[in-house]
Amino acid sequence: MRKEQLRGKLGQEGPLLRRSHRLRPMVNLVNQSAAPTLSEVSLVSRRFHSLVTSPHAWRIAFSRHFPAQKSLTAFDQGLEDQETDADTLRSERRVFTRLTAFASWRSEYILRTQLIRSLGRGKPASAEGAVGAGNSRLNPNNPGSAQITYSSSLVTTVNHLHATFGTSLNKCLPNFVHGADEVGVASLSDPRTGKVDHWGFADPQSFTQFADDVPGVAQYGLGSGEVVGVPNKMDVSRHYGMAYAEGMPGGRLYYRSTEERKGRLLHPAVHGSWPELGIPDLSGNPLSAQTPCSIWMAKTTNVPDRSEGLIGIISGSSTGVVTAYSLGTAGLDERRIERGEITCRWIVSPGVPVVAISVDENTSIGRLGSKRIWAVVVNALGEVYYLTEMPTRSSIDRKTKLTAIQLAHLAWETGRTVHWAIAEPSRRIARPDPFQSSDFDGSYTPRSSWNGMGLSSEQIAAETREIEKYLRYPPKHFRKVNDGWDMRRRLEVDFAGDDGSTAGENIVVIQCGLDEGQIAEIKRYTRCQVPNPNADSLTTESAGIGLDGDREVEKDSLFGGSQPEISKTPGWSFNAIKQSSSSHSDASQDLATLEEWRTSTFSLGGLKAPQITTTAIDLSTHALLTLTEDPLLSIGGSSVTSSPTAFPLPQMPCPSTSSDVPGQRARLVGVGTKNGTIVLWNMRDPISHNTAIETTLKPVRIIYTDSPQISCLALSALYLVHGGNDGLVQAWDPLASTTEPIRTLNSRFSSRARRRLVQAEASPQGVGINLFAAGAVFLDPDPTVLRGMVSLGTHLRYWSYSSSAADQYKARKRQLRRSGRRSSSNQAAADKFIPTGRGALKDYIANEKLELEKEKASKRKEQERLAGRFGLDLLGPGATEDEILAYATMLSEEAAASDVQRRKSGSESGGETPRMAAEVSAFSDDSGNNDGRPDRMDPDIAEAIRLSLQDHVAPECVAAGASFPIKTRKAKRMGSSPPLLLSSPPRGVPEADGEQDDLDFALQLSLAEEKSREVSGKGKGREL
Repeated sequence: MRKEQLRGKLGQEGPLLRRSHRLRPMVNLVNQSAAPTLSEVSLVSRRFHSLVTSPHAWRIAFSRHFPAQKSLTAFDQGLEDQETDADTLRSERRVFTRLTAFASWRSEYILRTQLIRSLGRGKPASAEGAVGAGNSRLNPNNPGSAQITYSSSLVTTVNHLHATFGTSLNKCLPNFVHGADEVGVASLSDPRTGKVDHWGFADPQSFTQFADDVPGVAQYGLGSGEVVGVPNKMDVSRHYGMAYAEGMPGGRLYYRSTEERKGRLLHPAVHGSWPELGIPDLSGNPLSAQTPCSIWMAKTTNVPDRSEGLIGIISGSSTGVVTAYSLGTAGLDERRIERGEITCRWIVSPGVPVVAISVDENTSIGRLGSKRIWAVVVNALGEVYYLTEMPTRSSIDRKTKLTAIQLAHLAWETGRTVHWAIAEPSRRIARPDPFQSSDFDGSYTPRSSWNGMGLSSEQIAAETREIEKYLRYPPKHFRKVNDGWDMRRRLEVDFAGDDGSTAGENIVVIQCGLDEGQIAEIKRYTRCQVPNPNADSLTTESAGIGLDGDREVEKDSLFGGSQPEISKTPGWSFNAIKQSSSSHSDASQDLATLEEWRTSTFSLGGLKAPQITTTAIDLSTHALLTLTEDPLLSIGGSSVTSSPTAFPLPQMPCPSTSSDVPGQRARLVGVGTKNGTIVLWNMRDPISHNTAIETTLKPVRIIYTDSPQISCLALSALYLVHGGNDGLVQAWDPLASTTEPIRTLNSRFSSRARRRLVQAEASPQGVGINLFAAGAVFLDPDPTVLRGMVSLGTHLRYWSYSSSAADQYKARKRQLRRSGRRSSSNQAAADKFIPTGRGALKDYIANEKLELEKEKASKRKEQERLAGRFGLDLLGPGATEDEILAYATMLSEEAAASDVQRRKSGSESGGETPRMAAEVSAFSDDSGNNDGRPDRMDPDIAEAIRLSLQDHVAPECVAAGASFPIKTRKAKRMGSSPPLLLSSPPRGVPEADGEQDDLDFALQLSLAEEKSREVSGKGKGREL
């Protein structure tokens, strides 16, 4: 019967219950709670538990706490508009790089808030990782400190930093390399001890700056435009050492390995012309001799290993030549390549300087197999060139000793195995020539061909002579015929951008606007793979023809029958591509898709005439993963890069696309300006679906710092660190959980020093070497580890803060029971510590079994407690929450109906009885119905009221059913009792539901006493 009633009510009131318990009020209630409170809210009911454990609630809570791009709207429109548009603010998704591998909205919200709080608190890390704790043997009680500042032993500002921190389970203590490009010196240091190694000072070298060697000549190809000169360039690597380039015509390239005390000059170029081999003469114009304008050095072992030791250092010159050098190979390899040996050479843009180089430090066999971009260069006209394949070198006997000329020829030959492609939207723009007065086409440029083009020797020679013609042009020629000459361009590349079609790389070219007549402009070029509409016809035409054009012919087989043979003399040949070409299936895939580039422009957020001084890109661990490498999108097992807080709850669904991943797999890029402003964008914002449409991307965050100028910048998935030219170093939250700095890592220098900087900037000589400025910042790639380094002039400041505040949210795992080390009296106890003994294994199994049983018992008790508290098992273990709510509603209605029936029966039975008896019985001490009432009357007062009613009741009043006066007699323990008036309602009038208020009751008693006195006075007067 009860089940049938329950089913009926559930069928009738199920939709009503669902409408009454809407999701939105519950979500708003949950979102107003703090993170620790949410865990307690989940214990209220199953509905709250499912809500709290759902990604939707945590995503909205995350949006409330981290406004991100909405902080710009709130800042511009004011607080009033922010409050009116609060629902929109909280509903939009935020873009950021997640902190852990298997992240969820819950883990991101909890872990990010706790890490930011730990960073703001600044508690030192553990004693092992704390700074200044390197001499623990001498002082074992030294807990270390959160920061340490020490000298780099360099004489000028340190503006290059790199470190090795290890990864995941192979975490190690940090080791830093720091260099100053003003003098070309680098050094190594250990921040735990604050000591600098002697590695960088064993082989002093003297380098000259272009401004000192040729005073009065404008740099960057400006001014007269006859020569190209730039400040000296440097790149450092903790694995491999330092690479340095003199930025003047005929400048030297210097390399020093960390395994060697002395450095070496890289092999100089051999001048000469061999047009039939594609080698042009690079010494045609003495005034425009090659000037090293850019340099890159490998930071990891990925690029040297994937290239078989060919690529370790890449330099770009003022003549558009790109040269690769080796960092050496191991002695056991098949080929032996010396350190600093020239390996590859290309002419990418003849006559136009290559000003920036970027290489994928995380390249792998999978990325190369998918033909993803691994190297990008940009020239002074803004043209972007890229490589998708690794060059290959012909086999050479290890015993063969090559001469300088042979090495140069081999480098040019190796370079022809790959092709430098150009991003078409970045192609140079010719100046308008309405009268066609120039016979020079400014939109065209030749460059080195590759073997895949199948050119003959005559064609290669003609191409080489045309390249030599362009090499003789000075910079003023290109400034005259082309727009956009800027040698201060910066390059940031997102090699991990992925659109799911083995493409999606984002190349950001930044025009700083530092020279006169230039404006700051930031463009993004995104590579896309789109279906080829003519793929079927191309595949049919290429049937029977290999990738190199070889045709199949029939040849008699030794085993009978016939077999196909590749003709050695094809009519259309790619015969020299065998070393670098892909398979026939890859060629079919290339024919099925077309490569396109989409262009976007980054909006500067309304800044007026900004000048960009520095740039940075997020180098966090999970920002460097492609879709196929992302463990959250391809969960097939555990990941060594995850932490206990990284795993989502079991009931949370795993994301299937990038939009479902917390943060949408965003990657931030930022710039610092000359007026102290920082602007951040998402490099992976959506692109347009049409190549003719150029989209404009709005910034994610704009930060207004107290520094007069931003000198360095560093980004991670958790926080941003900026350094100013006044020495101010602060940490900020890119997602704007607070508009103030999270922590100030270094305060600005004195006001006297700042005044000197202002005076120096106003002088004709300029600031020169600023020893007060922050030169470089480097952060740990793991965003959950709060450590990094900043250079302050010639000094270094390293910090390492504790992130243990987030440990309370980590999964509570069972701790292994310790073996009885002290009970070694018998052989069984001693056998526990023998690695191959059976006792240790048996005890381990027994301990694990005991721990599992304890866990099961605790879980069972917890379930019983929840069932007893909330009544979850009233209808059995299979009951749903709707059935339980319907059952509770039915019980409540039955109780209400029985209460109404009881009241009706009581009023009908006591209708003829005077109210006095009911009131007296209510206040009498003999009645036991008032047990447990909080408003029970004092026994003395109740006794006084009872006696007054017995002695001084007026019969006429009782008979008439009206109010009657009562006089009270004095009690022993209460002096006098106030007059009391009890009234009984007339017949036919229903009783009141509750008792009258005490104050009203006392007023009625007073009125009754006065009335009785008047009645008694009138009677005495009549008798007289």
